[in-house]
Amino acid sequence: VQLQASGGGLVQAGDSLRLSCAASGRTFNSVVMGWFRQAPGKEREFAAAIRWSSGLTHYANVVKGRFTISRDKAKNTVYLQMNSMTPEDTAVYYCAAYSDPLIVSTSPSRYNYWGQGTLVTVSS
Repeated sequence: VQLQASGGGLVQAGDSLRLSCAASGRTFNSVVMGWFRQAPGKEREFAAAIRWSSGLTHYANVVKGRFTISRDKAKNTVYLQMNSMTPEDTAVYYCAAYSDPLIVSTSPSRYNYWGQGTLVTVSS
């Protein structure tokens, strides 16, 4: 699976931004797609994930209610809609994927395909 993330940029606190992750290279029925983020000096952390086949989603508590992950099967693309953004959301955002028919994981080590990252900066 090849992943191409895009959509990052500079926004102000309270603004919204949508990230995209275009996927290619294999069939997706058993794939889980996730978004992670890494702020300067911090470890990479889970933000959201979606099971490709069913659309089942999972969110980290820090983004729940503000971020929405979705997928467009026709475009082989996963989105992360980010609303009510705060400076604490500033990070490089990565999309990632792995294949598993049962489990939606929040651990970066479980994901074996990664996009290149896109920088999101939220000013106060």
